[in-house]
Amino acid sequence: MEAPRRRSLVGNNRKSSKRALTEMNKNDDHVTAANEEFNDVEMWNTLSDGFKRAQLALDQNRDLIRRVNDNHLSRIPENVSSNVGLINEINGNISRVMEIYTGLAVDFAKKFEEAKSGGDTTATTSGSYGCGQSSCGS
Repeated sequence: MEAPRRRSLVGNNRKSSKRALTEMNKNDDHVTAANEEFNDVEMWNTLSDGFKRAQLALDQNRDLIRRVNDNHLSRIPENVSSNVGLINEINGNISRVMEIYTGLAVDFAKKFEEAKSGGDTTATTSGSYGCGQSSCGS
C-alpha cells in the first residue's frame, strides 16, 4: 500500500510568491509608464511654454525692426535718433531669447539624462528663462 502523496507547501508558496511578484511587476510597469507619460507631458509643456515666450520676444523684435526701418527711411533727425533706444531693446530681446533657449536646452538635457538613468529626481527648471522683464508680455 502506497502512502498518500503530500503536497509540497514550499512549491505552492513559490508559485503564489511568483504570481504575487508578477502582479507587483505589472503594477510597477503601470506606475513607471504613468510616470514616464507624466514626465513627457511635463517636458512638452515646458518646451511649449519656452518656445511661446521666445516667439513673443521675436515678434516684438520684428515690430521694432520695422519701426527702426521706417525711422531710417524717414530721414527725420528725431526719428533716426530714436533708433538707438529701439536697437537697444532689440538687443535685449535677443539676449532674452538666448536665455530662454539655454534654459530649455538645460532642462531637456536633465530630463533626458533622468529618463536614461531611470532616476526618480525631477529636473529643476530655471523658471522664467530670462523673461522677468515687463516687456515679455506677462
